[in-house]
Amino acid sequence: MKKRILIVDDHPLVRKGLALTLEAEPDLEVCGQAASAEEALGMLDEVRPDLAIVDISLPGMSGLELIKHLHAWNPDLPVLVISRHDEALYAERAIRAGARGYVMKIEAVDVIVKAVRRVLAGGLYVSQEVSERLLMSMTGHRRTTGQSPMELLSDRELEVFELTGRGLSTREIAERLHLSVKTVESYRARIKAKLGLRTAAELMQHAVQWVENERSG
Repeated sequence: MKKRILIVDDHPLVRKGLALTLEAEPDLEVCGQAASAEEALGMLDEVRPDLAIVDISLPGMSGLELIKHLHAWNPDLPVLVISRHDEALYAERAIRAGARGYVMKIEAVDVIVKAVRRVLAGGLYVSQEVSERLLMSMTGHRRTTGQSPMELLSDRELEVFELTGRGLSTREIAERLHLSVKTVESYRARIKAKLGLRTAAELMQHAVQWVENERSG
């Protein structure tokens, strides 16, 4: 029996490419495609996937939040993240949220298929560097040398930072994340402190630059 896979990515061409790759395998089939986390959650009971492939950046609810919801829907549902975002910043967060693997979109097709099979078989698929980082964190040793300031941000702080860089106002971010304006302002204050930024203008400039770098990376 073929393994059923749900693809969640807001880029139609990426979804199509992944679907063609997976459908070419004799034991895999794509049972559904969604452009947002909300759309994916709405089709779970109908498509009943054996694996969910999730991107980090999605309109509305983020990929990290979606992973947590998928885990709540079915703790045994394996999730593989395939994203353009730097694994150094997001892979460990995704695994903590409940994902079983993390692959960069720039990887070759055979690597993606290998990751899908590994995760479906109950294994974990991450790069050697990420594997070592996870082992270090499990043993209570946190890496400090060479650590990016961005890694100091919590998942929610990183989400607020990214939405700030996309040009959303405090109120818009609050509505998007279902938080109060005051809570978003508190997150922004913490972000400024962690990144050594003094003003809201510096925060905005830093966030916009980071988002642009992520898009071009």
